[in-house]
This record gives sequence, structure tokens and C-alpha cells, in this order.
Amino acid sequence: MLKILVTGGNGQLARCIKVISSKYLDTHTFSYKSSAELNITNKAAVLREFESGAYDYCINTAAFTNVDGAEKDKDLADLVNRQGAKNLAEASNIYNVVLVHISTDFVFDGAQSVPYTEKDPTNALGSYGSSKLKGEQAISLICQKYFIIRTSWLYSEFGSNFLKSMLKYGRERNELSVVFDQIGTPTYAMDLAEVLVLFLKPNKVDYGIYHYSNEGVASWYDFAKAIFEINGISVHLQPIRSDAYPLPAKRPSFSVLDKSKIKKALQIEIPYWRDSLIKASKALK
Repeated sequence: MLKILVTGGNGQLARCIKVISSKYLDTHTFSYKSSAELNITNKAAVLREFESGAYDYCINTAAFTNVDGAEKDKDLADLVNRQGAKNLAEASNIYNVVLVHISTDFVFDGAQSVPYTEKDPTNALGSYGSSKLKGEQAISLICQKYFIIRTSWLYSEFGSNFLKSMLKYGRERNELSVVFDQIGTPTYAMDLAEVLVLFLKPNKVDYGIYHYSNEGVASWYDFAKAIFEINGISVHLQPIRSDAYPLPAKRPSFSVLDKSKIKKALQIEIPYWRDSLIKASKALK
């Protein structure tokens, strides 16, 4: 029986893992720890948890994910996303735990026009991406056994995310404006959760960095339009440029991820983003 610690236990990805884990009850035991139960920035607390838990794997879904908030509170973003990751890496090494860490497309600057591979140079534009990149670097320097999974535009029926925000605004307003010049791929957290469990197989996959998002490409405008169409919401949607809606954090204009490596390693087919959006919309209903 494999023992798996899941940090950030109340977040949307951890809640998706809870749903998926029901398929693996005969072979896996999952222990979910919220930030209140396990503060990953507290090194002593992390070490105590790893010592008492006797885990085989740790899936780190705990993160400071407020992109604009990270510009206002850079120290907190760094504490959670870099120092927290470092604490988990050190504990994983000491207690021979495989660390599965979730990272982001925001480690890239969006300057290129073809999907980013795991070998492409990183260059985060803002504090959120920079703090996540530093967390990746700490793990790769410290940890012997790790998987870093970069993903993008995560949404689900749980927590706060773009899907749920658009559904709320679409029902409250007659007109909305959404940027069309930021290109990436929406990713259903339930699909990502399915893939994360596939990494929990000893000696099956090479350690290192992997990219995962749903298939296809979209702008935030395309994503919003699909949400309204699939859910039967009538709203006048206006495409706008990013500079018409300035935010504290600069976003990459192009952050599509190349998923060739993970598809080959896990022998998987990845769902198209719109098909997964239909599934998520049904789950919300």
C-alpha cells in the first residue's frame, strides 16, 4: 500500500485528487493536509509530518496562486512558493519520499510563438512566476526523487477559478470584456489529478520536469465564449487587448505548453480543452 501526502488539502486540485483517489483505495492511502494542518513554510512542522507519516510520495498542491496579489505581497509569495517547496524537498530527501510538485506556465515570458518544452529557457515576468520558478530550482538542486509538473489556466467545479467567475458574471451582467491577446490552454483540474496519480508508480517514469495541460490553444476570450455557449448563457462578450485592462502583474502573451514528453512517458492521450470544459460544466450542474 502506497502512502501519499497531499499538501494544500482544501484547494481545487487536492479536492479533484480526492475524487480520483476513490479508484485507488486498494493500493493507495491518501492523507490530505490543509495549510492550517500543515504549513509548508514551517520547516520543523514539515519534518515532523514526514517523520510520523512514513510517506512514499508527497503531492504538493499548496501554493500562493494569486498572480496580482503576489505583486503586492512578494515576500509571502516567495515564502510559500520558494521556501515551502524547499522545505518539502529537504524533508523528501531525508525521509526518502518522492516529491510531486505543481508548477506553472508563468515561469515563461511568452516571447516565443511555438509551444514551450521542458528544455526551453525560463524567464518569469512577475513575482508569482518568479517565486514558482525559484521553488522549482530549489527542488531540482536539493531533491533526488522529484516530478515537477507545470500546468496552465487551471479550473474545476471546486474553489475559485475562471470558469466559476465567468458563470457568475455571465448571469449578473449583459456585457463582459475579456482579453484576446493572451494565448494558452485551459486545463481541467480533474484531468490533471488523473495524470498525477499515474506518477505514483515506483521506477516507472524518469524523474524531472513535465508539462501538462489539456490539448488545443485558446485566448481568455475564446475560453469565456466557450463557457457561455456550453452553459447556455447569453451575454455580449467584447474582446479587448491586455493594455485596455491593466493589472498589477504582467502575464505572458503566449504560454502554450508542449506535452510530448509526458504523453510518451505515461503513454496517455490528453483531452481537448473544450471537451473537458463540457465535463466540468456538467459536474457543476
